[in-house]
Amino acid sequence: MVHFDTSGLEDAAAELVTKDIDVLRVGYADLIGSERGRDVLVNRFARTVSSGVAFCRSVYGTTPMGDVVEIEGGIEAGLPDVLAFPDISTVQRVPWEPGVAHVIADMFNADGTPSEESPRAVLKRVIERFAELGMRPIVGPELEFYVMQRTTANPTGWERYGEATGNVYVAGLKGDPENVLIRTLRHLSAYGLEVVAANHEFSSGQFEINLWHSEALDAADRAFRFKTAIQELARAEDKLATFMAKPFNDEGGSGFHIHFSTADDAGDPLFDDPSGPDGLSKVARHAIAGILAHAPALAAVCNPTINSYKRFGPNTLAPWLIDWGLDNRSAMVRVPPERGKASRLELRLGDASANPYLAIAGLLAAAYLGIRDELEPPAALEGYGYDPSKAEMLPGDLATALAAFEADDAFGEILGPQFGRTFLTYKRNELERFNHWVTDWEFREYAYHL
Repeated sequence: MVHFDTSGLEDAAAELVTKDIDVLRVGYADLIGSERGRDVLVNRFARTVSSGVAFCRSVYGTTPMGDVVEIEGGIEAGLPDVLAFPDISTVQRVPWEPGVAHVIADMFNADGTPSEESPRAVLKRVIERFAELGMRPIVGPELEFYVMQRTTANPTGWERYGEATGNVYVAGLKGDPENVLIRTLRHLSAYGLEVVAANHEFSSGQFEINLWHSEALDAADRAFRFKTAIQELARAEDKLATFMAKPFNDEGGSGFHIHFSTADDAGDPLFDDPSGPDGLSKVARHAIAGILAHAPALAAVCNPTINSYKRFGPNTLAPWLIDWGLDNRSAMVRVPPERGKASRLELRLGDASANPYLAIAGLLAAAYLGIRDELEPPAALEGYGYDPSKAEMLPGDLATALAAFEADDAFGEILGPQFGRTFLTYKRNELERFNHWVTDWEFREYAYHL
């Protein structure tokens, strides 16, 4: 039997009672970043979770439509359990649900070892690699999303909220006629997510909320909670919030941009060097080179759906090529102009559908390999970054990205072989299901004339 460290459970429960919290939601991310969990009564919390909260391991193989994909150690092994044990340091009151707090769980196998498929465990493994180099990765997530309202005008039952043209970067009722964004921002602030700003994005019904930077695990925890919270708050207003990469043919996609730097154990920045080329240190240049070298594999976790690749292309402000540039938003890796402690790079590859733990873990794994192997980047992009004569193209579809992921042994080893096998099995099943599904486009294109 697994014996977890239960020393803090009773004290945590007692503190929650003093704050009028009677339910603690124990949550964790599945493979695609959706939250799975259980609500536990605080007066039974320590007893209930002391041996872990059991969930079927095949939760990692459960699709959005509820099908169960055969993953290693799943159906063929008799559908065994994994155990969720709460990380008490992550307890936060849920401001829009009276009497409820939330805690993020770490996932374990029955023998007490970390669950290899757990996205949080994958990220922790990569962070440990940086610790071996005396480095602490710092991450700042930026996520875009769409809000939709109900309609009977189209088959989906949803339309973009606040439909109007040219409302990019506006605030207030002009692009948000019901002030949904302001209410959401206040709730998220009270939820301890370190949100700092929000605005209407390029497309109707599209918004962006920025989160402050912090050490990588904390940043991923906050991004994970952020996505769930956005969706929950939209449901409370009878709306639908989606982080789908490109929900509409006639509007742009939603990105997940990740700002990244490293610090040493004393907290001093490691990407800044006033005497280095472009004011960047060797560590920063090695990190950029690693990200470029492993970009095809990285795309699989940063752009993890069939829909993801419909966001890419020339003139989309989403990257199309494997390149980097100085303050160039058309590049895959942008180096913002600030230096000193603010020296950092911005990975613009990811879309909003990515699992925050896996996208950040993938970025860090690629950067780590570049730092470890002392790789050097090519010359920085100059001008607009959609000329395929200047750089190699990113994968154009999910199948190509998955093949690159499978072929990149060094990248896969950092993330974990068992995770890699499960991820590939799950995602290739997604491709297989899609390839057998007759779409609306096919009917519209062929039915009348053929």
